[in-house]
Amino acid sequence: MRVVELAGIGPGPFAAMLLADLGADVVRVDRPGGAGLGIDPASDITNRNKRSVLVDLKQPTGVAQVLDLAGRADVLIEGYRPGVAERLGVGPEPCLARNPRLVYGRMTGWGQEGPLSGTAGHDIGYIAITGALGMIGPPDGPPAIPANLLGDYAGGSLYLVIGVLAALQHARTEGGAGQVVDAAIVDGTAHLTAMIHGMLAAGGWQDRRGTNLLDGGTPFYGAYETADGGYMAVGALEQRFYAEFIRLLGIADEVPSRDDLAAWEQLRTAIAARFRTRTRDEWTAVFQDSDACVAPVLSLREAPAHPHLAARGTFTEHAGLTQPAPAPRFSATPGTVRRPPARPGADTEEVARDWRVPGLAAPADGPRRTERKEAAH
Repeated sequence: MRVVELAGIGPGPFAAMLLADLGADVVRVDRPGGAGLGIDPASDITNRNKRSVLVDLKQPTGVAQVLDLAGRADVLIEGYRPGVAERLGVGPEPCLARNPRLVYGRMTGWGQEGPLSGTAGHDIGYIAITGALGMIGPPDGPPAIPANLLGDYAGGSLYLVIGVLAALQHARTEGGAGQVVDAAIVDGTAHLTAMIHGMLAAGGWQDRRGTNLLDGGTPFYGAYETADGGYMAVGALEQRFYAEFIRLLGIADEVPSRDDLAAWEQLRTAIAARFRTRTRDEWTAVFQDSDACVAPVLSLREAPAHPHLAARGTFTEHAGLTQPAPAPRFSATPGTVRRPPARPGADTEEVARDWRVPGLAAPADGPRRTERKEAAH
């Protein structure tokens, strides 16, 4: 599977990385001056397992080079604002004219249409208008910001990958054809809230944060500070897990029934006080291998050393970078980290040869080429 990624930042590159992790041949089309993320390309893990070519889309030769790549690809991914790819000459129409079975994946925050589609935005705004951000955080404070994981990557990248793979399946069936996949972060994030909307409709969820089963409203689903300033995450929802939790915590005979909602604040206070009597590591040892559903809250640097994650190889080291390993896992065709993060333009000659697009190596200011026979093979 061949993928052309028109360089951007955030969810587009992550989606292309996921496809590359699973074995796709991903060629990232970088532009002179870089994509604007501002970190050393050698450390940009979202560009692992890819190859990079340098193309100036402001030049006719650059447009022709991208169309030649599209002619040889199965998938193209772009993350421009609506209309930009068209103005550059690499929108869906010319790409699909060159390759009718191409899946053209579009990654945006607001989508290709709608009142906000032409405006700038970031993860926090996208998840704000879907109701997702408003669910997260304490009832007496502002919403808690979940980095850019919920919008950019869950509601954006993963939905783009799902859409691309489904469209690719259609394109490869008899009578199938390529098409455009409009992956908007607002759509994907809203879709992620489906279960909550069902609970809301059934009267099992209040439309305010910090008051529900899964948002910290219950004293047995939340995070508690320890003696050393660390935190333990508690998820003892089911009664049998809760019984194990309060037994190991040492308060089983001291607290009111969890079924007494009027006593929840008393229960929460007792749990918090008990957790503050020991350090995070001490509590981790207490709950180790139990069914109490309690885990230490680790930092990004601590996570790879957790015994469970280490045993599974959830993190890996490649080219001097500790990074999450490819996911999910396959019994016959496992994903691997094969290449370090692609450096802009470093693979132009190699890609030109492997994809049989010799004009890719043409100077950026050279004359526009005519279509080559190789692009139709």
